[in-house]
Amino acid sequence: MRIMLAPMEGVVEHHVRDILTRIGGLDGCVTEFIRVTDQKLPYKVFYKYAQELESDCKTPNGTPVRVQLLGSKPEPMAINAQELVNYGAKAIDLNFGCPAKTVNAHEGGACLLRTPDRVYAIIKAVRDAVPRAIPVTAKIRLGFEDRSSYMDNARAVEAAGADELTVHARSKVDGYKPPAYWHYIADIRAELKIPVVGNGEIWTVEDYLRCREQSGGADVMLGRGLLACPDLARQIKAHVQGEDYTPLTWAEICAMLYRYYALTTPLYCERNCGNRVKQWLMYLSRQYPQATVFFEAIKRKTTPPEIEACFQEALAASH
Repeated sequence: MRIMLAPMEGVVEHHVRDILTRIGGLDGCVTEFIRVTDQKLPYKVFYKYAQELESDCKTPNGTPVRVQLLGSKPEPMAINAQELVNYGAKAIDLNFGCPAKTVNAHEGGACLLRTPDRVYAIIKAVRDAVPRAIPVTAKIRLGFEDRSSYMDNARAVEAAGADELTVHARSKVDGYKPPAYWHYIADIRAELKIPVVGNGEIWTVEDYLRCREQSGGADVMLGRGLLACPDLARQIKAHVQGEDYTPLTWAEICAMLYRYYALTTPLYCERNCGNRVKQWLMYLSRQYPQATVFFEAIKRKTTPPEIEACFQEALAASH
């Protein structure tokens, strides 16, 4: 049983990976995607998205991090994968699941699922370019306009030499609307010999158990569910392993958010200094009612003194 942290563009950067892996229960992470066009990218671009390259591709608590590439042309993808390995990447992940219109308009992400042969060509080029000891993994959705191509794409991933496949159990058109169609993952697992990881709509321990039952697999990747409930991976593992575990309290979550705010504030211009915290509070509101109250208090605040005052009030109220 493995639980992975999903890549979420503009959300799960290295600070968030550090925080969530410190909480525990996670066996690995994937970076936000690095967009590949026709160029060999410089190290500074790789480092921007994968600062763990400087620490043996592990978060500070030792959790492995895969570096994710997104692109539509086999040769540039292969060249940049080689560069990443030269810079210390321990695993390369390939994105065929991003549903964003801007990405799809430039022939990246989920739009490639319309042509399984292109999925195959990209993965094979990368697999051939990097040493056999470097895992090459891929993430797909069940299709683009609909879910009819799911098996063709899954077969293409395996035939191209990928070491593992993660399946977000929705099509591009499905977006993020419930439900996730986990039973398709069971079909894929029955067909493929490589490990298959389930992803999509896992918000609670009960969701995980339903996903495991319907998909036939214990390995999952958590995205929004882990932002809404930062210790969800620990809760799942404790339940499955029959261990006692007390979920994080709002006081602990609020203190975690404050540390994140203090750490990241110097990275943004003043008017944007609270944006990441506000974004995270939106997810947390699903699990913690207090997050909704905090968000209402902070949502129109734009200066560090205003945001600091909101934090102090929230921290005091949480105890």
